[in-house]
Amino acid sequence: MTITSAMILAAGLGTRMRPITDTLPKPLVEVAGKPLIAYGLEALGRAGVRDVVVNVHYLAPLLVDWLSAWSGADIRISDETEELLDSGGGIVRALPMLGGEPFLVLNADTFWLEEPGSTTDNLARMMDRFDPESMDILLMTARLDQATGHTGAGDFIMAVDGRLSRYKGSGDPVIYAGAIILHPRIFRDITENRFSLNRCFDTAISQGRLFGSPMRGHWLTVGTPEAIAEAEAARAAYLGEPVQ
Repeated sequence: MTITSAMILAAGLGTRMRPITDTLPKPLVEVAGKPLIAYGLEALGRAGVRDVVVNVHYLAPLLVDWLSAWSGADIRISDETEELLDSGGGIVRALPMLGGEPFLVLNADTFWLEEPGSTTDNLARMMDRFDPESMDILLMTARLDQATGHTGAGDFIMAVDGRLSRYKGSGDPVIYAGAIILHPRIFRDITENRFSLNRCFDTAISQGRLFGSPMRGHWLTVGTPEAIAEAEAARAAYLGEPVQ
């Protein structure tokens, strides 16, 4: 289906990235000469999604100023400077700007590299895959061997039909790779202002409506200052380029 709007979750504190984030919001931390959030904005641009909402909290003026100069999208700001609402609550706050149709959600502090030579991008494949009749949430997933910077065991197990369930130590785990298509109806029974998207994942699992879209390429997460060099080396190796 066609997706026309997206939200980038950019309101985190970035505490593990200190001291860099003492003076810089984590989405503006650079990897290979590019702010982390720019990778997500570029991915949305390739998918033809121009209506983008970004939530802000920590050092918000710096991020808002940077976003105001981005020419590839029509960006609106969801202001959480008074109160952090967590991933789910932040999306609900922004729903009036996102509309009532399914939309994309990206993390601002992780990114992926498209598979060299691929004729379609990951977000385009997700849009083709999403079926609002059978799905409430579609997650982009990555295998452990497709990831750099991930330290956990894995998040989900994928069935043959693409349905996801929580990984509990057996089977071949996949990682939630920081991109989602969701239908806003998943929030209809939630009354709290602050809550995690994990609550919505579990609701969708219980109803058989959480699915995965396997990523093609390589996924990177940068959690600490030391991880920047690791990510840059992995990026260069994957793309066959010199380390910048």
